[in-house]
Amino acid sequence: NCHPFVRELWGRYWVFAHNGDLKDYAPRLHSHFRPVGDTDSEQAFCWLMQELAKAHASVPPVAELTRTLRELVPRVAAHGTFNFLLSNGEALWAHASTKLCYIVRQHPFASARLADEDLSVNFAEHTTPDDRVAVVATTPLTRDERWTHFEPGELKVFVDGTPLAV
Repeated sequence: NCHPFVRELWGRYWVFAHNGDLKDYAPRLHSHFRPVGDTDSEQAFCWLMQELAKAHASVPPVAELTRTLRELVPRVAAHGTFNFLLSNGEALWAHASTKLCYIVRQHPFASARLADEDLSVNFAEHTTPDDRVAVVATTPLTRDERWTHFEPGELKVFVDGTPLAV
């Protein structure tokens, strides 16, 4: 019953974390994707994996996976709050039922002050000019950076730290 949950599909590990509450959610699971615990989060993850496996015989491109997830996610989100992160190591999908936000950090890196502590982090000390990272959180983690808020029901995909327009 502990996040993140991990499953294998198409020879890759997929990880999933969910922040929310799904009411009366009991999907029909009939493949080898079965929950080990009893959380709504793991049930939702297993159902998504099952449906992705049914929709695609092998790993499709990120854009096609994103289109499939856009069809599947509302069926789970109809049961309550379904903020989640899903990754296969190639891409990161983030969905907001209620609230999520993100920031992309890249060269030139700057310092940022944490929102809940009197502490600054100089990202230039911990990165190289080639680094780019996307951070997704429920609420902004820093005070002096511009975070982008998701719209309710929005699904975004990030590859190499860049949000894609898919």
